[in-house]
Amino acid sequence: MQKRTIQRGRPKGAMTFDVEPALAFGAAVRAARTELGVAQELLAHRAGIERSHMGKIERGEHMPTLALVLKIAKALGCSSADLMLATEALLPKTWQPAAGKT
Repeated sequence: MQKRTIQRGRPKGAMTFDVEPALAFGAAVRAARTELGVAQELLAHRAGIERSHMGKIERGEHMPTLALVLKIAKALGCSSADLMLATEALLPKTWQPAAGKT
């Protein structure tokens, strides 16, 4: 069995992201994690990323890729759909995607 390496940082080519969804997603992850009573380090390990990266996701400093969203949801024991619903509920009511983004 080949050992998987832990990816660092954002994916190549990622230039920018909207702050509000990043903050909402991070808050949703943190809420789910604390509800389970799981340490950030353990969640990061289960998702296959570094704890510092998980911290940046929870603080809204990094926007995870779809693959990482799926890994985080699995590590939390929930579906990605449930995680996205929680994220949408935390978005400001006035939030709109930036022009040119859907």
